[in-house]
Amino acid sequence: MKQRLLIVEPSELIIEGLKSILDGQIRFKVLEPEMTIDRLEERLVGSRPDILLINPTLVENVARLRGEGSMAVVALVYQYVERDVLKNYDGVVDIRDSRAVIIETLAQASPGENESGKSNYELTKRETAVLVQLAQGKTNKEIADALNVSVHTVISHRKNITHKTGIKSVAGLTVYAMLNNLIDESALL
Repeated sequence: MKQRLLIVEPSELIIEGLKSILDGQIRFKVLEPEMTIDRLEERLVGSRPDILLINPTLVENVARLRGEGSMAVVALVYQYVERDVLKNYDGVVDIRDSRAVIIETLAQASPGENESGKSNYELTKRETAVLVQLAQGKTNKEIADALNVSVHTVISHRKNITHKTGIKSVAGLTVYAMLNNLIDESALL
């Protein structure tokens, strides 16, 4: 079943760009976008999206938007946003990200379940690549440069890794990577 996606963004140019990337995807059904938050609450009730892709400068209380439902709220970033603000979101899409990264980020944030009916706690290839670089002691910026993605995307992948593994420290993630044969001791020297 397709995930229902609602875009909330004041720029028509960005909305149209996102729609062209997401239209035709088998994972998502893009709902009619909103350009302001004036009618957002009634839209959320009426259309019940699975994913809300929203410009974080438009909203102050992400938890209030999410309410009691299982809707994922993903930040749409194209200007500097404080890291503490982005921590409140289920994912971060940077408009400079590639089509594949945007789709992967939205899929990872999706509250849905995978085909087997269980939550997906397996790391994606990109998350594994971020984990390996993280275990090697690289910073978010160094990882972003190495993988040719934005720092916001690296942060989003790190949040997903922490959520899936339940491990919050870099040391713990390094041990996890070693135990799962993602790296060996020589890679840490």
